[in-house]
Amino acid sequence: MASSPIGCAGPAFSPPSPPRPCRHDPGGECPALVLPKPAAALQGSGFMAARPLSRMLQRLLGSSSRSCSSGAPVRQPRPRESAQAASEELSKQRQFLRGHAAPFSAILTDSFGRQHSYLRISLTEKCNLRCQYCMPEEGVQLTPKANLLTTEEILTLARLFVKEGVDKIRLTGGEPLIRPDVVDIVAQLQQLEGLRTIGVTTNGINLARLLPQLQKVGLSAINISLDTLVPAKFEFIVRRKGFHKVMDGIHKAIELGYNPVKVNCVVMRGLNEDELLDFAALTKSLPLDVRFIEYMPFDGNKWNFKKMVSYKEMLDTVRQQWPELEKLPEEESSTAKAFRIPGFQGQISFITSMSEHFCGTCNRLRITADGNLKVCLFGNSEVSLRDHLRAGASEQELLRIIGAAVGRKKRQHAGFQLNRCPVLLAPFPQDPSSETGYAHMGHSPKDS
Repeated sequence: MASSPIGCAGPAFSPPSPPRPCRHDPGGECPALVLPKPAAALQGSGFMAARPLSRMLQRLLGSSSRSCSSGAPVRQPRPRESAQAASEELSKQRQFLRGHAAPFSAILTDSFGRQHSYLRISLTEKCNLRCQYCMPEEGVQLTPKANLLTTEEILTLARLFVKEGVDKIRLTGGEPLIRPDVVDIVAQLQQLEGLRTIGVTTNGINLARLLPQLQKVGLSAINISLDTLVPAKFEFIVRRKGFHKVMDGIHKAIELGYNPVKVNCVVMRGLNEDELLDFAALTKSLPLDVRFIEYMPFDGNKWNFKKMVSYKEMLDTVRQQWPELEKLPEEESSTAKAFRIPGFQGQISFITSMSEHFCGTCNRLRITADGNLKVCLFGNSEVSLRDHLRAGASEQELLRIIGAAVGRKKRQHAGFQLNRCPVLLAPFPQDPSSETGYAHMGHSPKDS
């Protein structure tokens, strides 16, 4: 393997031997991806994420302390500010907002009183990577283009939801930045009165190239998916090259003043749990929020619960290195438990989708690329807004349909079975040989 500019040179990585075919035996190990234990088997190879790697990455990325280009003030927490003081301040802000908030839309309020002000819209089912845990190397059979939402339909639905109280929209995929008109979509969303935040969750491959344009038209938040800091391992996980493009994207986001830049890392036993401290160390001098996500074994996923590293295990690992780790206050509807190492510029977070669900404060709705409304990531229930739009439904009729779907939302998800991969949100069958598609592996909600 050629020498890496960030110092990751080492012997070329040889993937594990091909596993036996999965027989869907719940009692046995289903070896979709059998990897050696990193500490022993990967010693000396290019896979070990040694401490010097973090320092080299920091030099590569540089740092930025500029405020958000929108002109909004960006509060930089003092490194040694106590968590208690920050918590009290947040509590006062919440109290003020509750006392001065306008009544929230009954349409987007479910039977348990949860107000859904956050909408995720999938712009495409396509992706330019082939992650081991998401889809087969050949890709998946895509929905015909005629069945996908058009740009005008996306904006019509977004306008409707914002009018009813949605103040945050996140664009997802697939990979949203491969959609040719993504800049125009962000520009038009920015015109919606009442929409305060437009975010994107991206694999980062196209980010450095597109971000200056996206920022100019109104993109205000970025989540970048990155599961390893080792180039050889990156290429193995995603079956494509591109590690340095992702790092360039992180660099560009910091350079343009985004703070924090959220980095989503799904932690998987036997693959990348040995890099927890390296990821955490990046927050020392960079305005990153590294979010460690519990791996979620979805329906159709050929991994098992043994691959999951729990929040508490991850937290213990970080605390052994930094005992002074401080818990930070959380927003009421946050999916992440946030911490800061005193003296560090950034922070780390844990998304506990498996061990401690956050259904009670869920404020999220999703629209898939083919126009289906999902009120719960784990639910199988979907309502086609596309079909009603194309049948000429009026705004009031659409609101009635949306309100009925939100009203049926359950108190919490019943389990971890999905009929769609959360990355693609595209249908897949149980039988991998089915001519309608593949049983592709699931993924944690990196767009949280």
